Amino acid sequence: MTMDNPSDVDKYIAAFSKEIQEILERLRSTIKNAAPGAEQRINYGIPTFTLIGNLVHFAAFKNHIGFYPAPSGILAFKKELSVYEGAKGSIKFPIDKPLPFDLIKEIVKYRVKENLEKAEAKKRVSTCSMGHKYNRSSQCPACPVCERERRPKENFLSILSAPARRALANKGILNLKQLSAFSEKEIVELHGMGPGSITKLKTALEAKGLSFNRF
Repeated sequence: MTMDNPSDVDKYIAAFSKEIQEILERLRSTIKNAAPGAEQRINYGIPTFTLIGNLVHFAAFKNHIGFYPAPSGILAFKKELSVYEGAKGSIKFPIDKPLPFDLIKEIVKYRVKENLEKAEAKKRVSTCSMGHKYNRSSQCPACPVCERERRPKENFLSILSAPARRALANKGILNLKQLSAFSEKEIVELHGMGPGSITKLKTALEAKGLSFNRF
């Protein structure tokens, strides 16, 4: 038996026989305990738990209880669920046999973790003023696409990292002649200038017959 267009989970469960209601209520309670922050609603005509998106669904049929933890939930517990009939994102628990509530609890916990991790990952995705999407972090707050496009193609700055280029630009150093007016110590002390960049700058200066100022 299924119910057409139920308005909420209570009404969905109430439409079944007492025996099936008991199974559905226990399943509902198991999911709720594993995902205490999830909300309950009717989606696709069946009971659904949501937590930053759909978490799991369940439904009752004539010969089985359908459980829908998304394809990822099925894949993560492929071995444990292999004894049951199912499809890519669904499992059929025979209605005449006890449901594996402990396993269901673990699957729900997995889906909770998965949804939370996806939400956290989305927070790190930024869009720069040019429309480029990138993963922002405290170590790399700038758009890497824009940084690549800004990288000089022909002069000595092209061999440096973005932080090192910015350090020189902030100091007004745009060519090797200007660079040669500074001592190595002055350049090393610039924020964003690492040992690898200093080595590259020395090589670039020597190639032009120049060097850091030794005053």
